[in-house]
Amino acid sequence: MRISNLLCVLAAFLFLVTTVSMLTGCAQIGTPTGGPRDSIPPVLIAAVPQQYSTNFTGNKITLSFDEYIVVDDVQKNVVLSPYPKSNPQVDFKLRTVTVKLKDTLAPNTTYAIDFGNAIKDNNEGNVFRNFTYVFSTGDTIDSLTLSGEVILAETGKKDSTIIAMLYRNAHDTTVQIRKPDYIARLNGDGRFTFRNLSAGSYKVYALKDEDGRKMYNSKTKIFAFADTDILVSDSTAPVTLYAYAEEKVKATTTQRTLPEKKLRYTTTVSDAPQSLLRGLDITFNRPLKQYDASKIILTDSAFNPVAGTAFSLDSNSKILTLSRKWSEGTAYNLIIDKAAVTDTLGEQIFKTDTIAFKTKTAEDYGTVLLRFTNIDTAKHQVLLLMRGDEVYTSFSITGPNWSDKYMEPGEYELRVLYDDNRNGKWDTGSYENKRQPEKAITLDKKLTIRSNWENERDIEL
Repeated sequence: MRISNLLCVLAAFLFLVTTVSMLTGCAQIGTPTGGPRDSIPPVLIAAVPQQYSTNFTGNKITLSFDEYIVVDDVQKNVVLSPYPKSNPQVDFKLRTVTVKLKDTLAPNTTYAIDFGNAIKDNNEGNVFRNFTYVFSTGDTIDSLTLSGEVILAETGKKDSTIIAMLYRNAHDTTVQIRKPDYIARLNGDGRFTFRNLSAGSYKVYALKDEDGRKMYNSKTKIFAFADTDILVSDSTAPVTLYAYAEEKVKATTTQRTLPEKKLRYTTTVSDAPQSLLRGLDITFNRPLKQYDASKIILTDSAFNPVAGTAFSLDSNSKILTLSRKWSEGTAYNLIIDKAAVTDTLGEQIFKTDTIAFKTKTAEDYGTVLLRFTNIDTAKHQVLLLMRGDEVYTSFSITGPNWSDKYMEPGEYELRVLYDDNRNGKWDTGSYENKRQPEKAITLDKKLTIRSNWENERDIEL
């Protein structure tokens, strides 16, 4: 009996161990995966004072949400209008956003705190989109709006990093010396809307504010202005602003390199055939003091001198260009005597060089035929063919067709310029002289040129 009892106890113990192991294994297999991903943005459940409060007298606003939140890049994304001298302090913790106003508020004025897309939930980053908190220090909430769009005058494209700015009771120079009363962001289509405005006269501008000062303090900034003040009422039409930079940003370099001891050069035919459309460039590593064209000789393949060449030196005195009407598929020699050039240090090239090269053939180029409809000669339309930021070629659109038998293969952006002064190029504006920039549009579809191919396009203007 004792042995039987011992066996029963042992069997019970083994059954218990097996059961626990099975339950443990099942628990491991059945661990919850967390369910579907949260895609719902935070929900505002309370605001103190309430949204659209009037007769506001405090300096603190509290916003409560239904989940933990964060506020991204407060200094960049949160905007108070009318624009304050000192930005409000915005803090967030757990489910709460707190705004503390630092400026004394103007009486009988509607204020708006635009959070844009800065408020997100803490876990998945779902955005509480386009949220604006509005309150008034008077008895009513102003509800007028002013909308519009900003277009880059040189290209007709849009830039959503530009801001629109609005001033009340301002002079022409105000935009240069103080921040605006109202700021509006541009959306991806270049459009903006100022909300909660009171009736009255305003000046409207646009600015690419890279230094954060909210003022037009440099002619290199992209800027736009309306020709006249805008009277805001319940029937104000949208405005269109054409942005431009009056001056180009000058390239600067801080890297110091030791000057080379020898005068060296490269040419455009060092590793490629010579273009039939352009000159042959000789680029030096240092500026030239002088050159002797008689010591730079172009010959045919039998070393017979070729007449009809001309030389020019660029404004930096580093690129010497040999120009002529090239024959296609032809072999040439370029002989550069060692005494042909002298740089500003009095150095000359080490030895006389002979460079053998060949020109391109007609098959290396593509032919193009463009057909135009809706031509308006009164608008002085000019078509610009762009390669990157550079104008490859341009021509006035005066007839239904334009063709070229020698187009470099590649992709071209097509831009239509309305050339007011008929000088064949885009001209910038001037706020000082109240002159708007010339306007252009970029066509949606690029032109692709293939070599040894007839390329055609219909363009509706």
